[in-house]
Amino acid sequence: MYHATEQVAEINKANVAQAAKLAALVMENAEKLAKVNLLTAKSALAQGIEGAQAVAAVKDAQQLFTLNATLAEAGVQAAMVYSQNLYQIATEAQAQFAKLVEESHATYTKGATAWVDQASKSAPAGSEAAVNAFRQGLAASSAAFGQFNQASKQVVSLADASVRAAAANASKVVATTKGRKSA
Repeated sequence: MYHATEQVAEINKANVAQAAKLAALVMENAEKLAKVNLLTAKSALAQGIEGAQAVAAVKDAQQLFTLNATLAEAGVQAAMVYSQNLYQIATEAQAQFAKLVEESHATYTKGATAWVDQASKSAPAGSEAAVNAFRQGLAASSAAFGQFNQASKQVVSLADASVRAAAANASKVVATTKGRKSA
């Protein structure tokens, strides 16, 4: 005998498990972000105090201009490190969420396929066309998800390459500027 309620209950259990995984991922990544922000705030405070002490020790205009450039460079480097840390957290989070979505879709597809198979066994005669249409719809949605997932991975890969190239260029600019000052 076919019991749709049992299959619905299994699907609901899987959904609850996926929701719990999602909540855990959100909390984990929020914690990482909070930690980076706290460390950055501490660092900024220390740099601010150090800068204020250096300004207080300035004896002439030339020292002030040199100090200004040094402090600006330190600020740019701190901003680059912060943005790299944020990018790393975002990239890791994106990968974790993508994996969770793939797992959820696989679970859904497996459950839906099992439901259709079981329902087709209990279906009245003459309903084969409707069952086949449902199976085709399920297969089409799985194929569409696969294509969307592949396209998303390509976009993420392109964005990652662009961000890495921009970070490398920014590092080169800072290094070049630093080299000119010391020369």
